[in-house]
Amino acid sequence: MSETGLAQAPPTRLLPDLGRRTLVMGILNVTPDSFSDGGLFQSGEAALGHALELEADGADIVDIGGESTRPGYVPVPAEEEQARVVPVIAALAPRLTVPISIDTYKASTARKALAAGAKIVNDVWGLQREPEIASVAADFGAPVIVMHNRETIDASLDIMDEMRRFFERSLAIARRAGIPDRDIILDPGIGFGKSWEQHLEALRRLPELKELGFPVLVGVSRKSVLGRVHNANVPPRERLFGSIAAHVLAGTLGADIVRVHDVRQHVEALQVVDAVMRRAR
Repeated sequence: MSETGLAQAPPTRLLPDLGRRTLVMGILNVTPDSFSDGGLFQSGEAALGHALELEADGADIVDIGGESTRPGYVPVPAEEEQARVVPVIAALAPRLTVPISIDTYKASTARKALAAGAKIVNDVWGLQREPEIASVAADFGAPVIVMHNRETIDASLDIMDEMRRFFERSLAIARRAGIPDRDIILDPGIGFGKSWEQHLEALRRLPELKELGFPVLVGVSRKSVLGRVHNANVPPRERLFGSIAAHVLAGTLGADIVRVHDVRQHVEALQVVDAVMRRAR
């Protein structure tokens, strides 16, 4: 039992190594405007090739998104998002041996993506923007990644208390929809709805988030929080070393999955972390 009284959720059946080693989720954005790789993988051929490369490099999950959620992003209609992601998922599902996650907060997009072959729902609004997405996931037996987010930044908040309250609401939605605890993964939402100091604090306090009794995913890859640490003028695609450092720290503090652009480099780095830390645990 965790200190909160919640039973530790066992690994989801799709990810049998969850909790045994740090898993790596590879990012595939089929968008024109994502902060780091917008426009690179919009064509079906480019998206297919990159997804296969992510798997070959060691990705345990391929996360496909059709709407940028970078700061200042412009939401796209569900129909446009679906036109971007569904054909790619349908083409990839028979070819990948690792599960596909759909990065969306829209229930209708999640339904079409799961029907096309996605297996996991990754919701940057923690099931709270469109709560019916939880019922969609339950209908398909799909695990959910529940990310903390806020509409506005409030630097006065104790960010861990805020996350606990947020996840209580998300967990209630998931459980009402019939999603079992074993199919829930929490994400502190580094880069979303927090001050720079709160981003760092959320990462520093990962062990407290783990006390809720769920696997934890962390995604810091190429984000602006890294640029502020070393050099804000460094383009996102050149933030590899900071990304690896952040995810090595996350793995050391107990993260179970990291979401990254550069898969092979992270796989190698996290093998070292796991050799030391997972055996110690």
